[in-house]
Amino acid sequence: MLVRNATKKRVIADNARLCNDIFSKFIGLMLSKKHSKTLIFKFNEEKTISLHMFFVFYPIDVLFLGKNKIVVDKKENFKPFRFYKSKRKAMYAIELPNGTIKKTKTSKGDNIKF
Repeated sequence: MLVRNATKKRVIADNARLCNDIFSKFIGLMLSKKHSKTLIFKFNEEKTISLHMFFVFYPIDVLFLGKNKIVVDKKENFKPFRFYKSKRKAMYAIELPNGTIKKTKTSKGDNIKF
């Protein structure tokens, strides 16, 4: 699935996978090898999203989007064995390869399409 920043007219990822069931959300990137995988987590409602990096052995970037797919928070260089809680309510969390947010210049308020 293609993920692009419509505001900045840049492709963020061209190989994203949607995780909207309990099992795929639970597994996420755990025990995976470092590569360019992108995961989109969709939740039933906007809420503060808590993520952990247990059993993910490499850093990643994360975008948090509201129901209208606008970036409401971001976490760059999210390191292994750490926790992060979004600062604002979100409906989507997009886990990206480390450095993607900086490379694509994605920022809060940008409109993301997928």
